[in-house]
Amino acid sequence: MVDAAERYLDEHGLARPHLAGNSLGGWVAIELARRGRAASVCAFSPAGFWWDSDSHEQVLGRIRGKRALSRVARPIAPLALRSAAVRRLGLREVACHGDRLTAARVLEWMDDSIDCPFMDDYSPDKRVEPLNPLPCPVTLAWAQFDRLVPAATYGQTARTRLPGATWVLLPGVGHIPMIDDPYLVARTIMAVTGVTA
Repeated sequence: MVDAAERYLDEHGLARPHLAGNSLGGWVAIELARRGRAASVCAFSPAGFWWDSDSHEQVLGRIRGKRALSRVARPIAPLALRSAAVRRLGLREVACHGDRLTAARVLEWMDDSIDCPFMDDYSPDKRVEPLNPLPCPVTLAWAQFDRLVPAATYGQTARTRLPGATWVLLPGVGHIPMIDDPYLVARTIMAVTGVTA
């Protein structure tokens, strides 16, 4: 996946862009920085900071469980997702306010997760290795209410493996903070890149 992202940068003439990513995207951004391909990185609750195969399997098990539930629930989802309460409850693993997404958007997300083959081959021996010194400014922006990769455990591992990174705890958001507070996410990225609104 990192190779594919690097090819994308090459194809678009992007030598060292500012990168931001959430979860797996945050991990990819960190690995591109390791290769010297980033001017800065803003990684939101990045994946890859498990410390052994058991902790990896816990995260993967939760993701696979959600995918299995999506497959089973898909036939009734268009009706059920009309309810804001159902959207909030169904997305509680990744967002505090899943009800802010439309039913149509949640359906798209369900279909994407059902069809995504990546998680079927997600290897437990792959993880973010230590990176010190950092090749560029890196911000680890962890969601306060991340239930998938909690800051107290995975975030602590990230701080150990990337000791030079800036640590930011994002208040009031879940694992996918763009759902809960897109303005907070935008401000966090702009602070990393030095862009002002």
